[in-house]
Amino acid sequence: MRRAHLFGSTLLAIAALSTAIAPVSVTAQPVMAATAYQGFSITDILGDASDSALDKLAQPDAFYNDKDVRIGLPGPLKKASGMLRFLGNAGIANDLTRSLNDAAGRAAEEAKPVFRAAIDELTLTDGIGIVTGGDRAGTDYLRRTSGEVLREKVRPLVASALGDVGAFDQLNKLQEVQQIASLAGADISNDGLTDSVTDQAMDGIFNYIGREEAKFRDNPLEKGKGLLDGIFGK
Repeated sequence: MRRAHLFGSTLLAIAALSTAIAPVSVTAQPVMAATAYQGFSITDILGDASDSALDKLAQPDAFYNDKDVRIGLPGPLKKASGMLRFLGNAGIANDLTRSLNDAAGRAAEEAKPVFRAAIDELTLTDGIGIVTGGDRAGTDYLRRTSGEVLREKVRPLVASALGDVGAFDQLNKLQEVQQIASLAGADISNDGLTDSVTDQAMDGIFNYIGREEAKFRDNPLEKGKGLLDGIFGK
C-alpha cells in the first residue's frame, strides 16, 4: 500500500507538471513514458507483458499442457462425449481438442500487434490508475476497456488457424453429432466452434498477461535489466 501510494503521488505530480507546461487535456494524452512504474512506462510494461504472454502461449502445446487455459470442446460437443464413444468417434473428438489448442497457439503468435495497438491507446489518466492499482490492474483495465475490440480482431486469427490445423475438417466428420445438436438448437458449426475457441483463447491470453504483469511488479529490477540489454544489445 505504501509503495502504491508513493508511486501514485509521484505520478500525480508528473501529471500536474505536464498540465502546467502544456494546456492539453490529460485524459487525451497518450501515456507513453510519462506514466511510470519505478522508471518504466506503463505502455512498455503492458506491452512487454503481452508479448511475453503471447510468446509463451505460442509454444507447441502451451495451451493444451496448462490446465488453467486449455481449450475445451464447445458445450454441445462436450455434453455429447458419451454419444461420441457410442458412435466410435471418441478418437476424432480427442484429435479435435488437440487441434483447438494448436489453433489457439497459432492465433496467439499472430496477436502481438493487436494487443500492442490497444496498449498504445492508453492515456495518462489511465496509466495513473493502473500504477496505483493491484498487481493485475493493467491487465484488468485492458480487458475491461478493449476486450471486445481485441476479441473481434483475434477471432479471424483463430478462424484461420482452425482451418490450417484441420479442426473444421475434423468437426465435419462428426456429422451425426452435428445433426442431433442442431435439432436441439445447439451451434457446433464452424462459426460456433470459432466463437468458442476465441472466447477461451482470450481468457487464456489475459490470464497469462496478468501473470507477466504481476511478475514485473514483484521484480521490476529484472525487467529493467531486460530493457537495458535490449537497448545495448547485450
